[in-house]
Amino acid sequence: MSEKTLITDMVSHDCDEAHIIQKMRKRISSGDKFYSLEFFPPRTDSGGVNLIARFDRLAIGNPLFIDVTWHPKGNSGGDEVTASLTIASAALNFCGLDTMLHMTCINSSTEDIDKYLRKAKKQGLRNILALRGDISDTVDESVRQGKELKYASDLVKHIRNEYGNYFGIAVAGYPTGHPECISYKDDIQRLKAKLDAGGDFVVTQLFFDAETYFKYLRDCRKAGITAPIIPGVLPIQGYSSLRQLAQLSKLEIPQRILDTVESIKDNDEAIRHFGLVEAANLCKKLLASDDVPGIHIYTLNREQVAVKLLKRVGLWREESIYKSLPWRPSANGKRILEDVRPIFWASRPKSYVHRTMMWDEYPNGRWGSSASPAFGELKDYHIFYLKNTTKKDELLKMWGEKLDNVEDVYEIFTCFVSGEVNKYGHKVVSLPWNSDALALETLFIKKSLEYINSKGILTINSQPNVNALPSTHEVFGWGGPNGYVYQKAYLEFFISAERFNLLLDVLPNYPMINYHALNLNESLDVTNCDQQQPIAVTWGVFPGKEILQPTVVDPTSFKYWKDEAFALWTNQWANLYPEGSKSRQLITDITNDFVLVNMVDNDFIQGGNLWKALDQLFSHEENK
Repeated sequence: MSEKTLITDMVSHDCDEAHIIQKMRKRISSGDKFYSLEFFPPRTDSGGVNLIARFDRLAIGNPLFIDVTWHPKGNSGGDEVTASLTIASAALNFCGLDTMLHMTCINSSTEDIDKYLRKAKKQGLRNILALRGDISDTVDESVRQGKELKYASDLVKHIRNEYGNYFGIAVAGYPTGHPECISYKDDIQRLKAKLDAGGDFVVTQLFFDAETYFKYLRDCRKAGITAPIIPGVLPIQGYSSLRQLAQLSKLEIPQRILDTVESIKDNDEAIRHFGLVEAANLCKKLLASDDVPGIHIYTLNREQVAVKLLKRVGLWREESIYKSLPWRPSANGKRILEDVRPIFWASRPKSYVHRTMMWDEYPNGRWGSSASPAFGELKDYHIFYLKNTTKKDELLKMWGEKLDNVEDVYEIFTCFVSGEVNKYGHKVVSLPWNSDALALETLFIKKSLEYINSKGILTINSQPNVNALPSTHEVFGWGGPNGYVYQKAYLEFFISAERFNLLLDVLPNYPMINYHALNLNESLDVTNCDQQQPIAVTWGVFPGKEILQPTVVDPTSFKYWKDEAFALWTNQWANLYPEGSKSRQLITDITNDFVLVNMVDNDFIQGGNLWKALDQLFSHEENK
């Protein structure tokens, strides 16, 4: 049997789609090289906020998975923002990344491990990298030897015995042998024991020469190990960190690397460039072999170097073919069949996931009629994975250090859409309802959005109409090849109650428009739709499948979203200003006096009705 065939052989125990090994198997079978990324938990709460934002940006490049390291000293299994479990759960549930949690058994009882595993299971985590952990001076060796879980193989065996195949399990491999093992050959036998106990695949410790990995791979295959062995690569980023790494890991660093880094040790930029080039050359040698299905990058939480490296070796991909739905799904296995969501949370998907976490089932195929979907309350707008990462002084520059009138607010919304600087000379790159840049599809209606925002139609969500574009279209495509996608034009905006009453006089002239309007306390609740029946606004037609309808306008969900949408005026904007200030009062007045409206143009072929209706409103106002 060839080594190429051996790589694709998998463990015999059953797996499911939530296990990384299953996704890995598909990529290996197709010959599609992949990558994964490793991160460690932050030390501060603000670091947690920034790390989640980093996950969102890195998700664009489609890693096969990420993993989060385990640090027992930092209460890795706790509820703090800095806990490994918390970070891994957020990456999985809120960033849509398949996530593997490291877990070490050193100095832990089976009761401790079971507590962590139960918590991981509750949060939807399905993949564990089982490790012994480092022995430090604080670990009593006699106490450790008396525990049931002394080695990683014990941990793997315990997880399989207690949880069956619920968890996918990875294990660590050491291309030069574990420094504490009696021999290189013995270490390979210990790796085999971990895999025989139930491990699915191997992630290696870092190394510096490709031949080190290839020799290790050959020796593992000779020992009867058939599981995938993914090489771990670390881009060198600093002189002191390299020396510290060598000391802690007891790795032998090639003299050529030590000499080069020593010669440029006072030039951080030069070291980073050298590290990037060295890592890229190593990855290219590895990926050129059919025996290497992918690489695992030790990022040290550094985003830019990871992206640069991936682009250099051709693994960074932002292709629409990977977009299974118009929105990024959660990677939680519990939501694996979810394929329908209300459009209202399009720019706040983490909030939607948070508010629906306790659902027993998620919509599949159709949203259906529901009088009261059980959305959870969103009282804490400072949950770290929902928190705005922009500092207060930057927000004030964008949204106005001083607001004199409502037209100032109109201008800020307009600048967000146009990309132009505001009257204070600063670009508006986010709004409370839109923390990211505008979606690419917005470019198709950008001029119309600029115009209506300048006229006081304050848009927070929109999409253009689409009629039978290929499902692989670079902007509108989703669902894979050989299909066609459709959209109804959609617009969601705030407007003053007085002006909405004028709009109500206009809307009967446009029978293809459905609308729903609510104010803060729902004393105004006006619609020409069925109060419980959802309207599909995005759908796709694919060979051998029912028509998919992944995005809907649901009247009941709109009432839950309304509370959140109005609260963002206060929690993220008004609260920037002092109590009693004119600026704060202006935002408060808007919150109390404006109406939230959604409009759907059911003519997805011709479109244009939304803009025509608003133009008629503006003409009506000018003629009064």
